[in-house]
Amino acid sequence: MKFIYLVWRNLVRKKLRTTLTVLSILIAFLLYGFLGAIRQSLTAGVRTDGADRLVVRHSVSITQMLPAAYKEHIERIQGVVAAVHQSWFGGFYQDPKNTVMSMPVVPEEYLAMFPDIVLAKVAQKDWQADRTGAVVGRTTANRFGWRVGDRVTLKSSIWQRENGSNAWEFNIVGIYDGAKKDTDTSGFYFRYDYFDEGRAYAKGQIGWYTVKVKSASHAGKIAKEIDAEFANSACETKAEPEGVFAQGFAQQVGDIGAMMIAILSPVFFTIILVAGNTMAQAVRERTEELGVLKAMGFTNELVFVVVLAESTLISVLGGLTGLGFAWLITSRGSLAPGMFPVFFVPLRDLVIGVGLAFVLGLVAGVFPALQAMKLHTSTALRRQT
Repeated sequence: MKFIYLVWRNLVRKKLRTTLTVLSILIAFLLYGFLGAIRQSLTAGVRTDGADRLVVRHSVSITQMLPAAYKEHIERIQGVVAAVHQSWFGGFYQDPKNTVMSMPVVPEEYLAMFPDIVLAKVAQKDWQADRTGAVVGRTTANRFGWRVGDRVTLKSSIWQRENGSNAWEFNIVGIYDGAKKDTDTSGFYFRYDYFDEGRAYAKGQIGWYTVKVKSASHAGKIAKEIDAEFANSACETKAEPEGVFAQGFAQQVGDIGAMMIAILSPVFFTIILVAGNTMAQAVRERTEELGVLKAMGFTNELVFVVVLAESTLISVLGGLTGLGFAWLITSRGSLAPGMFPVFFVPLRDLVIGVGLAFVLGLVAGVFPALQAMKLHTSTALRRQT
């Protein structure tokens, strides 16, 4: 620790060069933080929390409908606790660009299936009492400035009403929050009976079922039994764990992990070259000074540590600042709530980022530090700066 001042004075000697190097590292880690937040948003539903839940959809595609009558058959299968259905509404508010993740559901059944949705008891009662009632997530409510009691109109890109209109009116009876930080609060849920009665076609049909099982260890067996129940029927099913189903949506964008590696690898490689070149140049400029330090009694190992500490300090300073900015920006909410409703840098990625900052500094500084360590005192003192 007593050599920290020496390390710091060496860094501030060339203020512009050090500042530019720190800024380049800062930008790289800011990008890392944003990509981590984007990945978190796209994969928020892929968690182990729903290991005891299955999703049952049409075997051909999720765009194919299933009969609402399948619910009773599914719930009769041993090991099944409950089944609820959902359907994709394809709603938007005022402009097709303002898409809203909206679905018709059976209120009491849906809330029991998804305890992460935190909705006031009063709102739950109002929802069950109002046929045109709807509950909306906090993210979407803030996005459009909606309040409880507002009457809003969503248009559907899929479903027409019996009168030929695609406009559906709803009373907002409640705004829900998430029990966890990564709970998606962008949803807009309304009553299935109102939807089924009003739509012009496909009455009695639903999009998919979410099925809760007694034991996650038996989920695979139950999934096979559900598919066997409807084998050779007009609407055969495909049952799969909820995480796999959610991951399928995320992978429509692409392999997020692979995309992050593809983007960040060349960025960090370039930063290593920049930081390494900075340290190598600093070592060359201080050749005589290093010779003096060795003449004063600094060992080769101590010189190695001092130079490596300079590189690490630059990297950590830039890395932590970049991660800090990413955390501050994302903690204020999503920059694009319609596209990324859950938007924050996970603690896991922050910890990994801190580790990357240290590793980056060590890798960038190891060769200049070795160069300084191997420098002979007599040779260094004969050189001219």
